[in-house]
Amino acid sequence: MPFDPIRRFRTVALRASAVGICAISTATAAAQAPIAFEERASAAGLDFVHATGAVGDRYMVETMGSGVAAADFDQDGYVDLYWAQGAATPGTQASTDPRNRLYRADGDGTFTAVGNGDSTSWSMGVAVADFDDDGFPDVYVTNLGNNQLFRNNGDGTWDEVGEHARVNDGAWGASAAWADIDSDGDLDLYVTNYVDFTWNNHKFCGNPQRNLRAYCHPDVYNAAADVLYRNEGNGTFAEIGAQAGIANTLDGKGLGVVFGDYDNDGDPDAYVANDSTRNFLYRNDGTGTFMEDGLLSGVAFSADGQAEAGMGTDWGDFDNDGLLDVFVTNLDLETNSLYRGLGESAFAEVTFASGLGEPSLLQVGFGTNWADLDNDSDLDLFVANGHIIDNIAEFRDNITYAQTNQIFRNDDGAFADISAAAGLSAATVSRGSVAADLNADGLLDLVVSNNGGSPELLINSSTPGNWISLRLAGRNGSRWPAGARVTATFGDTTVVRELRAGSSYCSSGPSVVHLGLGEATEATIDIRWPGGDAEHLGAVASGTHALVRQGLGVVASR
Repeated sequence: MPFDPIRRFRTVALRASAVGICAISTATAAAQAPIAFEERASAAGLDFVHATGAVGDRYMVETMGSGVAAADFDQDGYVDLYWAQGAATPGTQASTDPRNRLYRADGDGTFTAVGNGDSTSWSMGVAVADFDDDGFPDVYVTNLGNNQLFRNNGDGTWDEVGEHARVNDGAWGASAAWADIDSDGDLDLYVTNYVDFTWNNHKFCGNPQRNLRAYCHPDVYNAAADVLYRNEGNGTFAEIGAQAGIANTLDGKGLGVVFGDYDNDGDPDAYVANDSTRNFLYRNDGTGTFMEDGLLSGVAFSADGQAEAGMGTDWGDFDNDGLLDVFVTNLDLETNSLYRGLGESAFAEVTFASGLGEPSLLQVGFGTNWADLDNDSDLDLFVANGHIIDNIAEFRDNITYAQTNQIFRNDDGAFADISAAAGLSAATVSRGSVAADLNADGLLDLVVSNNGGSPELLINSSTPGNWISLRLAGRNGSRWPAGARVTATFGDTTVVRELRAGSSYCSSGPSVVHLGLGEATEATIDIRWPGGDAEHLGAVASGTHALVRQGLGVVASR
């Protein structure tokens, strides 16, 4: 059936009306928006340039870009940045030797390149967590070819231990995410694999009559099964994908993955964005075994029942009802997709009714982040855009390769595109994205990786509402507690946020939970740690950066 946006709008609007979502005027919301950003990558010393190696043969990997990670790698209190890099293609020679790059935050808004995690493979995804519990965040990098695990030694040096740790899968890896899936205290690792493309099975795609090459659609390649690694607690991992129920070899062409407890039973579930095949929702039974529930839950397909080109994804409770909702970025003429959690493992597709449909019709979304950008207590939405076909103008006259990224302001569960008003005007070919408070001013900033170009460092210059920032540390003071759930109550409002270790598209954020409070001057904080331990912190004042250690409460603040 051909795509019919009018029919789709009516279908989704009818579904959404049953769950209380309505759209609002874009112009009205834009006038109210206090959100503003300034691009400062060059001024901050970020001289990274992503290499595609493209010279015209259009190998599929060239256009997929890579991710970015934000984390305090040296534990000095400032958020550092790590970039995944491309490489030369067969028969070509890059002008320089492209390598992944770590930038250390200098504490004054600038960054210094310090090397680390060198890789001459074609790198795509980055997932950060402290897998060995030594107090320093480690970096997992997915590649076209063997993936890598860089162990942080804490002294500025790194050891690549992927083969020793048995996590060096050789398929085309994309996004990855960490979580303690079996509640044994060790972080496990989910890795999405895309398709079986290699340098040797490169195909001609495009228009043969015009001898016009284009990057291939994923349909021309077979799916590659995702992998799931169980942490054995001794520096090694065991691949348990088949026995854990996630090895959907025929269906999955994975590009995005994020863990979140959507059924509120205390263990991490996983959502996987697949490209042109159905998306997966893996429900954890509490032992690290999963049941795929995407179709019955309503998050596998579009409102029209079609598989879409899932790229990036993120969980977030956008309507503050205590239930996680999931957002997925897709190809142009599909729209992105917002699935609202209804409880009882059911979701409603509310993309158009919430105001997110029409603005994404001509965009190709990749990275995405739920983030309270104005600290008003509800989650706004960032989407990184850029087409996958660099010569798309040869095929369509209304679509561009470089596209403008988007910010959607949340107003009581309805969204408006305020991108231009917020200062986002540059057309880029964006891929991975992270939201993090890089300058410790209580406002979430945005970091974006661009395919074949320089990154964007979008510093939030809004007039902020009140806020609390919680840096979370596990029981022994070092464990990265991915999956920890923070509940904050202030006045009549309760918000729920979870700590992630991998989300968006091929990207990863810091071990920090950010809470916007609106006009409230304090919030009562409760934490459910991975494994189920509950901790009540009591009242925490707005404007606080707090270090919280499991079982000890707030051990430091500023």
